[in-house]
Amino acid sequence: MNKRDFKKYVESVGDSACSSMVDVYETVENVDKVKVANAVEKVIAAVAAAKSNADVTFDKGVKAFDSLAEYSKEKKNFYRALFKKIYEDFYKDLDEAVKEFNSAVPEDVKEENKQASK
Repeated sequence: MNKRDFKKYVESVGDSACSSMVDVYETVENVDKVKVANAVEKVIAAVAAAKSNADVTFDKGVKAFDSLAEYSKEKKNFYRALFKKIYEDFYKDLDEAVKEFNSAVPEDVKEENKQASK
């Protein structure tokens, strides 16, 4: 996945999560609106951080290495590690937002959803 596709992916996941949270905010009675708003803010911040971190570049040139092959190998390893870390951080932040969101939903609504999904 290239940088552009990664950014589109992160944005899509964030949009989907925020959309679901806003739907609950607007339609569920007795939902803790402050917690839902905080969860949405966390998702937006996670998306922004992931997109910003994806703009990091490999800071060494070909001349810093003995060969073009060594440069290419190191550059590839750098980007692989970078995007793995960004991906992990993004999902860690997203999980925290979802946990806060879930704590905002009343228990009776959670039970209704469990029964409806069976």
